[in-house]
Amino acid sequence: MMVKLPNCPKCNSEYTYEDGGLFVCPECAHEWTFESKNENSDEEKIVKDANGNILNDGDTVLIIKDLKVKGSSSDLKRGTKVKNIRLVDGDHNIDCRIDGFGAMKLKSEFVKKA
Repeated sequence: MMVKLPNCPKCNSEYTYEDGGLFVCPECAHEWTFESKNENSDEEKIVKDANGNILNDGDTVLIIKDLKVKGSSSDLKRGTKVKNIRLVDGDHNIDCRIDGFGAMKLKSEFVKKA
């Protein structure tokens, strides 16, 4: 007997699957937990830095380790200051502009609040 999995709360797809403790939608790549599907999906997702501080749009952060940049011969160095970040959904949850590199997406686990 198959267990009926919930439809995706973002795009309402019925083709969701379970991966560990997460539900995953193959159509829009949205991931959620059983507890979060019961919450209001319009609420903002909480994004935390490497130290557990909550990040907000417009914050300034520091990169905590050297990061390789695809398509570039130079790396982002530890300690680089990134101003006016914007939080987005996805694997790389920070959109920003870095002097000398331009538009960039970062993972919140590699930054700390300045």
